[in-house]
Amino acid sequence: MGFFDKIKRAFTGEEQPEEVVEVQEKYDKGLEKTRKTFGERMNELFANFRTVDEDFFEELEETLIGADVGFETAIQITESLRQEVKLRNAKKPAEVQNAIIEKLVDLYEQEGLNEVNELNIQPEGLTVMLFVGVNGVGKTTSIGKLAHQYKNEGKKVLMAAADTFRAGAIDQLVVWGERAGVEVVHGNAGGDPAAVVYDALERAKAEEADVLLVDTAGRLQNKVNLMKELEKIKRVIQRELPDAPHETLLVLDATTGQNAMVQAKQFKETTDVTGLVLTKLDGTAKGGIVLAIRNELHLPVKLVGLGEGIDDLEPFDPNDFVIGLFKGLLKEE
Repeated sequence: MGFFDKIKRAFTGEEQPEEVVEVQEKYDKGLEKTRKTFGERMNELFANFRTVDEDFFEELEETLIGADVGFETAIQITESLRQEVKLRNAKKPAEVQNAIIEKLVDLYEQEGLNEVNELNIQPEGLTVMLFVGVNGVGKTTSIGKLAHQYKNEGKKVLMAAADTFRAGAIDQLVVWGERAGVEVVHGNAGGDPAAVVYDALERAKAEEADVLLVDTAGRLQNKVNLMKELEKIKRVIQRELPDAPHETLLVLDATTGQNAMVQAKQFKETTDVTGLVLTKLDGTAKGGIVLAIRNELHLPVKLVGLGEGIDDLEPFDPNDFVIGLFKGLLKEE
């Protein structure tokens, strides 16, 4: 069953298993602002046009760009829709709106083929995850929430405070460690980040830990130094565990929309990002950024923040995301 069929099933209210409904409700609530804004943009577009002509398509392109689905995606969808409208001879606003959503969903599904959204947890031994991202995006909070989840699953977890350039970052991770009941390995502010990671790895091996989560600095304005620092951290990790880090996760703030795309492109150039953590998705109308990320960056989203609670960092589910984004926007034709 394709994504679009799943949306239609959700739209018609067909019964689903309880655990599926629970997660979908989280996505529904988390994407409420985005869905509302997208719906308002569509309504405004159709209110201004009585016919589906060239002016309509130009305005549609602008509308999609404004909805943060990305420049390339907006152009691709508009061009595809031109052909579709001719083929279907679609004239009613409901038909055209459904065709727009169907095209967005089809493109999203097509670009996501072979994409792995699950975190690369090792079946045996230690899993090491590096977290990168600029200051203020929710990186340390995401690490703390993930540590809490793994601890609750019965895993032995350690965190490493390798953002040594901000004393506040160390303190914040220590607070999260206390909240989650997880030990934090740290040094002094201004110390060598790679030395902290080495100490954390030694502790993790000695204590037979399952997961080590590493916080790093986010000084993107000095890319050369940041790249050297991350490379040094990786060298230290790989001396101890040749196949690690198993994930290098870039944390982005969904509320920043296209700025998050710019950050993702820059970090992708700087380091080997394996996946994204998208925070504050519930607090933004810019959830369309997930479409842009998949279609233009080809980086998998692995975790999403759907609330402020300690349990509101969710594994990213492409189906639930699409249903949450478009459910209720399909029109009766």
